[in-house]
Amino acid sequence: MMYVLFDVLHLYYLPQYLPVQQKLAKNNIKTAFVFYRSNHDDIMEQIALNNDLQYTWVEDDHQATDFYLQEKADWVFFANSFPHLEQLHQVSNSAQIGHGIGPKSCYYTKSDTAMNVRFVEGEYRCQRLRSMYPENTFVDVGFSKLDSLIRGEEAGFDLRQLGLDPNKPTLTYAPTFYPSSIECFAKDWPADFSDFNILLKPHYFSIAKQKYHRQKALLQHWASFDNVYLAKAGDYNLVPFMASSDILISDASSALFEFAALNKPVIWCDFLKLRWSYRGIFSYRFKKRMDEDFGEYANIAVHAKHYKQLRPLVLEQYRQPALLESTRMALAEKLAGRLDGKASNRVVDYLLSQP
Repeated sequence: MMYVLFDVLHLYYLPQYLPVQQKLAKNNIKTAFVFYRSNHDDIMEQIALNNDLQYTWVEDDHQATDFYLQEKADWVFFANSFPHLEQLHQVSNSAQIGHGIGPKSCYYTKSDTAMNVRFVEGEYRCQRLRSMYPENTFVDVGFSKLDSLIRGEEAGFDLRQLGLDPNKPTLTYAPTFYPSSIECFAKDWPADFSDFNILLKPHYFSIAKQKYHRQKALLQHWASFDNVYLAKAGDYNLVPFMASSDILISDASSALFEFAALNKPVIWCDFLKLRWSYRGIFSYRFKKRMDEDFGEYANIAVHAKHYKQLRPLVLEQYRQPALLESTRMALAEKLAGRLDGKASNRVVDYLLSQP
């Protein structure tokens, strides 16, 4: 029997892994997850219980490697690079499946260390990766995280249970941790959008890492408004937020592109809090952090240059959601590949086809 392991260095890797694991389980393939100790161990265990997952705990990548050498699984999945592939490849195949489709250049550089296969979102990105790493194997499957949404299986939240008004339109604000727009929003901005429900879905690091404690303080302040729900640590998955929302506000986050791929309107915040080492004569560092296609991807959304432009743009896009439809769908295919709800099927089909 085939045996597949999933390396879960961070909680936010799970939304991309779970559709694949569920498809493997339906094919009676043994699976298990490797969780790294953190300050959210209880949440990881609850997720495992809710999804009937087998799992083990490790402290670091050295312990993880020891476990992989012991288990000798057929495949080990990673969402990023892994420093001990040479040892792992003595007993197992490695597979990489990215956790996001945003515009950061690290999307490509995570393939610097070769896995046996990397599953990729779309033919454009697949061809580009093949040209960068001609010795590696890349397979175009699509973006498995969106499968349940595209198939209509994700109902989203019960807004009333969140203390929100189901008669109001709903927007999600899903900023990344860096470079982020969080610090550039008005301190009491939910009051400016009192006619909307607001779902706050920050990056996991904004809540979990001490380095971003100022972001966390702002998010908690905004959560005090009656029309706001702030994602809890257990709300690790953006999918129900996307299912529940009419419009999304973000910055250079993968969330922006995932939402647009569903043909829903997005507002891109160009006002960002940059560290001094990314400003002025050091602005090349910010450009280096972003993908070379950053400029083209920017067309997928309308852009707010300053916070004061945000509300008029939100109202425009909410009232006329088809304004950028053709651009969204053209770029969505380039970013996320085939949007047919079958990405996880293609991943499993590939694994089953290997000798």
